Amino acid sequence: MIEVEHLTKYYGSIKAVDNVTFRVEKGEILGFLGPNGAGKTTTMRIITCFLPATAGTVRVAGYDVFEEPLEVRRRIGYLPEEIPLYPEMTVTYYLDFFGRLKGVPKKVRPERVEAVIESCGLEDRRHEIIGKLSKGYRQRVGLAQALLNDPEVLVLDEPTLGLDPRQIIEIRQLIKSLKGEHTIILSSHILPEVSMVCDRVVVINEGQVVAEDTPENLAARLRRAETIRLEVRGPTNRVAECLQTLEGVRKVQPEGQERAGIQTYQVETELGRDLREAVAKTLIENGFGLLEMRPVGMTLEEIFLRLTTEEEGVPT
Repeated sequence: MIEVEHLTKYYGSIKAVDNVTFRVEKGEILGFLGPNGAGKTTTMRIITCFLPATAGTVRVAGYDVFEEPLEVRRRIGYLPEEIPLYPEMTVTYYLDFFGRLKGVPKKVRPERVEAVIESCGLEDRRHEIIGKLSKGYRQRVGLAQALLNDPEVLVLDEPTLGLDPRQIIEIRQLIKSLKGEHTIILSSHILPEVSMVCDRVVVINEGQVVAEDTPENLAARLRRAETIRLEVRGPTNRVAECLQTLEGVRKVQPEGQERAGIQTYQVETELGRDLREAVAKTLIENGFGLLEMRPVGMTLEEIFLRLTTEEEGVPT
């Protein structure tokens, strides 16, 4: 559905995007991640025909964004980081106005406005002035605007920026409900949100793609050790010493303060070795109470930091 090949963009002598290549399949939600200044927004603006590229090609639904931009725009809904809202308009008037700008035919425009109001949960706010809405509802209006032309592709740049936790959950659920019917590129700094919503992630750093895969596959390729989380009743020093004697254990790290004789530990073991059975046996034989044991995977935050702060590439 979206094909980006060898995309490059210069601002004067500064290379903001450097030979970027990736694909987004039909119906997929792709997380587009990177630190500030990595080239995310520039790439998204090129995909949505708001910026020309210096080199490379981008195709959306088979149309070239440089040679057939009008066809691309008919198939894209774009929610920029700064939403173009008119605070003096009511929600319904604003959506009808943008429907006209997007070329939605007059005979179906009321139906489309009603459809996006319903899908974005704006039924009770349809007649309110946009300037009086909460940040969360303004974000919903922006997303409704992006959906007006029933686009095949949605490009969402920081859709939950500045929202409170409840509003983030609401927008996240709304985006997940669009999966399948729309192909979505989602840029966000809220990494747990990306892991909950997206099928795959592309990580960009200093204008270049440094990784592209599912979060689970990236974690498997990047992790350097296995980690087990334990909750044990017993003196912290004695439990830690006991665990450290096991062959294959690299590190035992207590977490927080011991409470009522119970302590939580992160146990790092050699990569590829499952020591859970040996850990449980050792603790029980030494008279300690094993209350919880579970493996711990890499979080998306850890993946992101490793990819964007370390020099080595991702193992294949």
